[in-house]
Amino acid sequence: MTNSRWGKLRPKGWWARNQSRLGLALLGIVIGLPLTLTLLYRFFPPPATPLMVIRAAQGHGFDKDWRPLDQISPHLRRAVIAAEDAKFCSHWGFDWDAFDNAIDRYENGGKVLGASTISMQTAKNVFLWPGRTFLRKGLEAYLTLYVEALWPKRRILEVYLNVAEFGPGLYGAEAAARRYFGKSAAALTQREAALLAAVLPDPLDRSPARPSAYVARRAALIDARADQVRLGRDGAC
Repeated sequence: MTNSRWGKLRPKGWWARNQSRLGLALLGIVIGLPLTLTLLYRFFPPPATPLMVIRAAQGHGFDKDWRPLDQISPHLRRAVIAAEDAKFCSHWGFDWDAFDNAIDRYENGGKVLGASTISMQTAKNVFLWPGRTFLRKGLEAYLTLYVEALWPKRRILEVYLNVAEFGPGLYGAEAAARRYFGKSAAALTQREAALLAAVLPDPLDRSPARPSAYVARRAALIDARADQVRLGRDGAC
């Protein structure tokens, strides 16, 4: 009888004795793992991202060729800032005006678009899976704080341009430039850069080499806006 009682009570007793340790271990994972990876990726290129693994498993292939920011055309740097995050150089990870506008559109029956900054997209691309759940968006915001705190703007833009998806199984400016235009990312013209930036919201269904009427119009708008983007001495902000 005693042994039977002890067998029933032991799991609860084990949990009571170890729950603080388990809590600390979980806290270490939640805080320590992203902190460690963010520090590593401050100096070393991410070898792959969750999206790359998912797309490869789906049969899209894997084409990626890392390039330092200085080897990526300034035209493309300006184009992606103009297209994706005009306030990239002035915000601290979040564009609250864009959030307000997105909420207004949602309340008026529209889609929630345009609220994700380059910093947020970089955190998502490097660490997370694709999706629109509240959990994923919450983690994205949390990881954006790490990225903004530990990386300069130059590094954020550099990583973004090297891991962004430009087509099925195609990642980064160098691989995209060679696939679509037969040249290095450093040699991209302003028009080519605008076309690449124009496909970023939907790279699986848009092509910069064979642009639809919509992509062509969007590229022209990005081209005009890119003229207003001023890069700093570090090549970014």
